[in-house]
Amino acid sequence: MTDATKEVEPPAIDIRDMEIDDLAPVFHLGETLFTSDLYPYIYRTWDQWEVIGLFNTDPEYCLVAEVQDQLAGFILGTIINKTSWTYGYITWLGVNPAFQRRGIADKLVDKLVERMIDDGARFMMVDTDPENTPAIKFFSRKGFGNVRKHVFLSMNLSKHDYYGKLIAYEREKAERAVWKRPRRRPNKS
Repeated sequence: MTDATKEVEPPAIDIRDMEIDDLAPVFHLGETLFTSDLYPYIYRTWDQWEVIGLFNTDPEYCLVAEVQDQLAGFILGTIINKTSWTYGYITWLGVNPAFQRRGIADKLVDKLVERMIDDGARFMMVDTDPENTPAIKFFSRKGFGNVRKHVFLSMNLSKHDYYGKLIAYEREKAERAVWKRPRRRPNKS
């Protein structure tokens, strides 16, 4: 084989424990992945406290994937202990779009599943937006099943009667405050 026909090995994927210096990069990657226009119900819960909280309570289930020292993805999980079962729960899984379709999510999930089995989990759970077809296909391929759709209901409070009354009250209060202010009198020199 000549140098021109040699296959180039893809860069290695390193799965490791999340460290404190990973908190901000993981949060910012999540901000780009879990957006309100794509996943409004996932977006509502993604914030810095999700990352910090899981890192503080369950650091052994917070993993990152690196490719050539770049953050390629992350997985955040937890263990839920009930009287009869110990559940593993994948809370968040995100892969940088520049690194998708390279097996990064597979490696993250596999590593987390191994850790949870080692720690006594006998059942795994994950949830996603029902419109997130790629995630549903991915998790189904990984062996997750028994798909159930979860119904979320929402209300735009700016259209609620009380909200309108409160806005009108605040507007009137501000207008009254303007009229009650002492007026400046011109200086008599």
